[in-house]
Amino acid sequence: MKLFLKGDRCFKDTCAIEKRNFPPGQHGRDHRPKTVGYGIQLREKQKVRRIYGVLEKQFSNAFLKATKKKGITGETLLINLERRLDSVVARLGFATSRDQARQLVTHGHVMVNGRKVDIASALVNAGDVITLRERTKKVQRILDSVAGIGGRGGVPAWLQLDAENLRGTVVSLPKREDIQMPIDEQLIVELYSK
Repeated sequence: MKLFLKGDRCFKDTCAIEKRNFPPGQHGRDHRPKTVGYGIQLREKQKVRRIYGVLEKQFSNAFLKATKKKGITGETLLINLERRLDSVVARLGFATSRDQARQLVTHGHVMVNGRKVDIASALVNAGDVITLRERTKKVQRILDSVAGIGGRGGVPAWLQLDAENLRGTVVSLPKREDIQMPIDEQLIVELYSK
């Protein structure tokens, strides 16, 4: 399954997963054991972990925080993962991947409401303004990334991007409909409730 982890590579028709969606080797196409129950739930959790680039402990802590809030636990978990600063920086197009966005944040290039924030797991709120440091705004890789945001799906509706000034605004908190990844969060809730 395409997880869109490596920037622009799998947004094209030449993606390896589109051409050959089976394991390598002589028997790759024929032999695939069926996963059931726990295996399906575990794969879904691992898929979400890899999409957002979080470690096991971070993910379980995020799940615990989601269970303590009102509302549907699975949706709250995904919304909190989407609100992480590294995820927002990647969604705004300042970076081509979440890994690159995390590096931008941890190296101190990102400012939230005029203050430097170097914690990638910091949650953004509605009305927050995300900008880059003045020196960082001149980096060619970031300018190319912002220019190519349209080819990667564009900026979600809950964010607003001022591409000229490299400035993003959190218009509102994300909703479940805004997260377009093929995720079944109910399987994750079932896995953790065992």
